Amino acid sequence: MAASVASPCIGVCVLNDEDHCEGCYRSAEEITRWIALDDEARRAVLRQAVVRMRAAGVLFDPPDS
Repeated sequence: MAASVASPCIGVCVLNDEDHCEGCYRSAEEITRWIALDDEARRAVLRQAVVRMRAAGVLFDPPDS
């Protein structure tokens, strides 16, 4: 069965000093290996990308209502 978790690539493919893409916040290794990963591994990569985005200040949690 093929993986169903889509790539988070948004076409902004520039690696920063930490070797993370400025568009999707995956590492160069994660981007390279993406096609071979199963859905569970892809979800793990996406969770780590979210952590990186928050650390970089480009993703914020909504304020409590």
